[in-house]
Amino acid sequence: MNKKILIADHLHPIFKEEAEKMGFECHDKPLISREETLATIHEYSVIAIRTKFQIDSDLIDAGINLKLIARAGAGMDNVDEEYARFKGVKCINAPEGNRDAVAEHVIGMLLSLSNNLSIADAQVRQGIWDREGNRGWELKGKTVAIIGYGNNGMMLARKLCGFELKVIAYDKYKTGFSDAFAQEVSMEQVVKEADILSLHIPLSRETRQLFNDEYLFHFKKPIVLLNASRGEVVSTKTVLKGIRNGKIAAAGLDVLEIEKFPALADQEWFKELSESKKVIMSPHIAGWTHESYFKISEVLAQKLQALISEF
Repeated sequence: MNKKILIADHLHPIFKEEAEKMGFECHDKPLISREETLATIHEYSVIAIRTKFQIDSDLIDAGINLKLIARAGAGMDNVDEEYARFKGVKCINAPEGNRDAVAEHVIGMLLSLSNNLSIADAQVRQGIWDREGNRGWELKGKTVAIIGYGNNGMMLARKLCGFELKVIAYDKYKTGFSDAFAQEVSMEQVVKEADILSLHIPLSRETRQLFNDEYLFHFKKPIVLLNASRGEVVSTKTVLKGIRNGKIAAAGLDVLEIEKFPALADQEWFKELSESKKVIMSPHIAGWTHESYFKISEVLAQKLQALISEF
């Protein structure tokens, strides 16, 4: 019986501690390369990873004893789930672990945009005291539309309830999910009513570049766009065009189509994006808090426990 786990990324120690209590032998190798992983994956029944490299067909084929891929995070876009299922390899992730962090970060971006906080802060530091130019707007009475009502979308709706605004939600793959925090609506209602649009959908062939010129065209009012899902869901050129023509009032972007420097700085759209006073950006940290680091690994260990009988 093979109960060996390769921890191929930086996970909180709680995962290893709990897995060892279950009788697993854990090899904690956060600095292991993809090439080294390919050479040794045949020894393991489980691989645990964050976003370090792709778990593709080559790696899955090399894992002749692989039974489980454990993704420490929410998105599964770096795992070929379809091929894993074909090979009889189960996949688990931990969106429950960072849903509070994502929701709070999104609200933080929204509050910063609505009150011009980043602009005002920079101006005061430069000796500029401009009250009128930084007059904000209130959330109360606005309509927030959430696209994707999974763990992150639901938690955002829950945390927004104290702001006295209307929350509506659309999810192509769910029905009958209206609750005390959000009303399920059609996409037609979203484009008609939304003042604020928050994206909480995974990256897939279907969602890549979902937010494009055609998508934005249908919105009846200028919107505040919030994206803490995946950068490639949104066309940055559409965002910039929308800001220029008034279709987008402001944008809070935790993720971008291209991330990390120097590649990011080389994008033709980056200069305009970075200079826009209507945009606030963060380096893909919405789900990355001290608390979520622990909770993600804790949730992953709990899901491993639920599958223990298969090892």
